[in-house]
Amino acid sequence: MSEFEKLSPPSGGELIQIKRKRISVPDKPIIPVIPGDGIGPEITAVMRAVVDAAVAKAFDGRRQIQWMECLAGEAAMASYGTPMPDDTVKAIQKYVVAIKGPLTTPVGGGIRSLNVAFRQILDLYACVRPVRYYRGVPSPHRRPQKVNVVIFRENTEDVYAGIEYKAGTDEANRVRDFLVNELGANIREFSGIGIKPISEFGSKRIVRKAIQYAIDNKRSSVTMMHKGNIMKFTEGAFRDWGYELAKEEFAKDVISEDELWEKYNGQAPRGMIVLKDRIADSMFQQIQTRPDEYDVIATPNLNGDFLSDAAAALVGGLGLAPGANIGDFVGLFEATHGTAPKYAGKNMVNPGSLILSSVMMLEYMRWNRAARLITKALQATIRQKKVTYDLERQMKGATKLGSKEFGEAIISNM
Repeated sequence: MSEFEKLSPPSGGELIQIKRKRISVPDKPIIPVIPGDGIGPEITAVMRAVVDAAVAKAFDGRRQIQWMECLAGEAAMASYGTPMPDDTVKAIQKYVVAIKGPLTTPVGGGIRSLNVAFRQILDLYACVRPVRYYRGVPSPHRRPQKVNVVIFRENTEDVYAGIEYKAGTDEANRVRDFLVNELGANIREFSGIGIKPISEFGSKRIVRKAIQYAIDNKRSSVTMMHKGNIMKFTEGAFRDWGYELAKEEFAKDVISEDELWEKYNGQAPRGMIVLKDRIADSMFQQIQTRPDEYDVIATPNLNGDFLSDAAAALVGGLGLAPGANIGDFVGLFEATHGTAPKYAGKNMVNPGSLILSSVMMLEYMRWNRAARLITKALQATIRQKKVTYDLERQMKGATKLGSKEFGEAIISNM
């Protein structure tokens, strides 16, 4: 009897396994793919065509992804009666690596956000957002080529796991009374009250993920972004726990910024990663004025939400901003923009975000040759000024392509 209610895994596919604390990818892995809502099915189809072409070319046909289509969001309601079927969650858990288009959370049903629900149910605690510039993309920044950061945003705590009580309700009044009368807090009457949890466990594992990424990818620094000058026991603790983690687990690979100047006169020893921290408001200024001083950035949830979109704006916007939600092993790669329902079915929207998310997926699978093929072909296509409408309207002399035709141009440039 099948473990799935309505899904049938591809007969020729193989299972990604976990060996020695790493994923082990066979030549024909089964990869769940969620087309998504709105423009999702269109850009997902383009992404699949680009990935299939790159994998075939990079590995001379020896490797092939066995796509397993799964449903979530509005598309799942007709088949399952729920926007988040158990089938889809089980498939991602079993097959380890998955990719999805943008999703709409249907009104009602008790789910605040499908994206947040996936992260919490699957414990995908790291939202990973690389932000870099592709030559030829219109940008409001004078030197966008200096932006090349990877943001590790904690996914399961902070305000996204926050607890809120509406102003004037009995719950809000009781919480206020306790804080004022028992703990001496100063809170106005009839305030809405929110609580944001940040733990040592959650903080250390996101900083660990960021540092390990920096080591694996030969990056030079990790910066912890926080508002610890004001929120000392949540965001300040995030910073302190990060430094503790670095000393406990990465003493041979990481030095603090203080040590950099006290012991090494500002010159990091070869192969050593510098661990820094910056106040959030200062970080927003410096990512614009001195972006080349930042490499890997680790943040609590809300800070990372703000920073990743702000950084993406410097290099041309969300149309070319990839993303992933990653746990200890499971990785769910995704477009970082919305469903844009008014453009659905019009073959207009830039599929670049999802295509670049597939590059992240291939790198996670260590199929780097195929990942590099896509990246280089995408860059070549943009330099040829063969782009979708969002970029064409900002580029002099550009040729406007539909979503599908943009993917075909990328494939032709491989």
